[in-house]
Amino acid sequence: MPLALHSPLLEQHLDALRRATLTNPVLDLACGGGRNGLFLARNGIKVLFADRDPESLAIIDQIIAEESLGASTWLVDFEKGDEPLTGKTFGAVIVFRYLHRPLFVSIKQAIQTGGMIVYETFNVEQREFGRPKRAEFLLEKGELPKYFLDWQLLHTFDGIVQQPLSAISQLVAKNTSVSA
Repeated sequence: MPLALHSPLLEQHLDALRRATLTNPVLDLACGGGRNGLFLARNGIKVLFADRDPESLAIIDQIIAEESLGASTWLVDFEKGDEPLTGKTFGAVIVFRYLHRPLFVSIKQAIQTGGMIVYETFNVEQREFGRPKRAEFLLEKGELPKYFLDWQLLHTFDGIVQQPLSAISQLVAKNTSVSA
């Protein structure tokens, strides 16, 4: 099985992500196997890998140790318990192939002024290609930017991609709010 590659969005915005994370790390939220966060860590960016699967995080911990990466892991379920992002600050948050709408407010509050969000997940057209099919796991077209209207939108996309064939929505945005 070929090694899963990171999202091209990260390469396209790598310099901006470096600037955004000079003082606080990237949160790879619901990181799964960590392919996207590992790309950033291998490029000198501090990353906190967060997921509810201890086995995935154990593999990431092993890679972090073997490669001496500036990264760590956090075992957390973002859908249960209290607001796990409360009181935490990140230079950027990356989210790929995961959608839990109640988290959008917390994600925005956890990203420092000047920080970034990189978000990519499936939209409703994905039903034509396979899973997921349930509405709670699929964005409507144009939905993702609505959560970040008060931020500087750097990239948005709703459509079909080929590798693998799927329907996705993407957003890259910068928090331009003024701190209180």
